[in-house]
Amino acid sequence: MANTPQSKKRARQSEARYAVNKARRSRIRTFLRKVEEAIASGDQAAATEALKNAQPELARGVSKGVLHKNTVSRKISRLAARVKATGAQA
Repeated sequence: MANTPQSKKRARQSEARYAVNKARRSRIRTFLRKVEEAIASGDQAAATEALKNAQPELARGVSKGVLHKNTVSRKISRLAARVKATGAQA
């Protein structure tokens, strides 16, 4: 348990950051889920649109320190490849 005023403040700040980061991660996952669902439905136009909407959200996660740059780069690359393949199937 925090005893000093400084450690109490740091504990409060930590809880606040945790809540913000948790909300941001949840929002990012929602955008990713929408892309996944569009790919699963086989609708390339919807998948492309969902990916366009997800990319800025993922980039924001990087700039806010929630996700690593390479992780987001990898996710976007793989999703883009799957969206492109969706058009090839149809």
